[in-house]
Amino acid sequence: MEETKTLYEMLEGFFRERKFADLRMTVMDMEPFDIAEFVEDTLTEEKDKLLFFRLLPKELASDVFIEFDTDTQESMINAFTDKELKAVLGDMFLDDAVDIIDEMPASLVKRILKSADPEDRKQINELLEYPDDSAGSIMTPEFVSFSKDMTVKESFDKIRRTGVNSETIYTCYVTDNRKKLLGVVTVKDLLLADPDEKIEMVMDSSVISVETLEDKESVALELSDYDFLALPVVDKEGCIVGIVTVDDAIDVMQEEATEDIQKMAAMLPNEKPYLKQSVWSIWKARIPWLLLLMISATFTSMILSGYEESLAALASGAVLYSFVPMLMDTAGNAGGQSSVTVIRSLALGDVELKDVFRILWKELRAALLLGLTVSVVCFAKLMLIDRLYNDVTVKVALIVSSVLFITILLAKLIGCTLPLLAKKCRLDPAVVASPFITTIVDALSLIIYCSIAIALL
Repeated sequence: MEETKTLYEMLEGFFRERKFADLRMTVMDMEPFDIAEFVEDTLTEEKDKLLFFRLLPKELASDVFIEFDTDTQESMINAFTDKELKAVLGDMFLDDAVDIIDEMPASLVKRILKSADPEDRKQINELLEYPDDSAGSIMTPEFVSFSKDMTVKESFDKIRRTGVNSETIYTCYVTDNRKKLLGVVTVKDLLLADPDEKIEMVMDSSVISVETLEDKESVALELSDYDFLALPVVDKEGCIVGIVTVDDAIDVMQEEATEDIQKMAAMLPNEKPYLKQSVWSIWKARIPWLLLLMISATFTSMILSGYEESLAALASGAVLYSFVPMLMDTAGNAGGQSSVTVIRSLALGDVELKDVFRILWKELRAALLLGLTVSVVCFAKLMLIDRLYNDVTVKVALIVSSVLFITILLAKLIGCTLPLLAKKCRLDPAVVASPFITTIVDALSLIIYCSIAIALL
């Protein structure tokens, strides 16, 4: 961290003193991400950012541009000449170009496409037609392919010719004349094979592939499960149309994780970084859920109002009322723990719908242990601490502790079941996470608590 800070200070010094030759030599040994971070965090003026970018070596500029946030990219595109824009796009992989276009306003999209080469423009438009959540939307058509009749020596010659414009050369694919995927071969396989040996004899014909319309999260999980650097994407006829690389898979997993967290926190997903979001967009993301949960919470109030007279008639009614928040919070937290665990497991593919009974059995046993522990601790707390300043009898302590045990048990079972039911109904499990589960569990805990208290006191 200290080294990075020192490096940034040195770069800033070179830039302010106009020592551009030293600056260019320094950035050549830096990662594109670090350069982009320096530009965005250190250079506040848009003209300085643009000047610094123009000083970058041509072979580095596109990689740095990809790492900029959307606002910086947009301002630079507006300032670019047509020649500069074409140069930046020309050195960029097509999937990265598509990602940038997706974030740009329509006026800039037209200009970007106009600056692209005709062949690139055609491929970009094809990629843009795929649904946002599909494998086709994150794939790149730039990969190395061989004919099965080629020799190992010929394959190396092709890699030298076309590799510079390919996303990766470490994993290559074998196709027939119609681009139908026949096999996969790695550079390691080629290096260890005889130069005159046919690719057909070296390739692995057991190829794992995905279709263009397959969910991109599933594709990312497959890359993770098999530890691949790239995964081929095929059409309905089995013809390869592109590949998904591991860097794109990581981006997808980050996006999906962020989206799930936002949904579980009762917010509409927002892809922008927090500091880039306007107050208005934050309001729009949060207000629907807050209103919905506020309305749903009225059911809890109605239940409590329905038992109000009966509880008030009891000698310990006021004491019982004082423990309502504790019971509701504990039940909601217990249900939230189970729901979040199951939702994340569903997202990672660790569990499936067929595992519902195994999940229930596991959560039931865990709930029994957790409920027993919490209820025993609660009983001890009521008798040793609460009794000193509140009119807590042994009977009241037993009722509260018993209800706490029951509500934790129910909350755990509901918390693990609702996400599975949502998945069964083809809904997003994250939507029925903590907020909805809390409302349901709160209502049940109140009904159980009040019913038992009235029956026993």
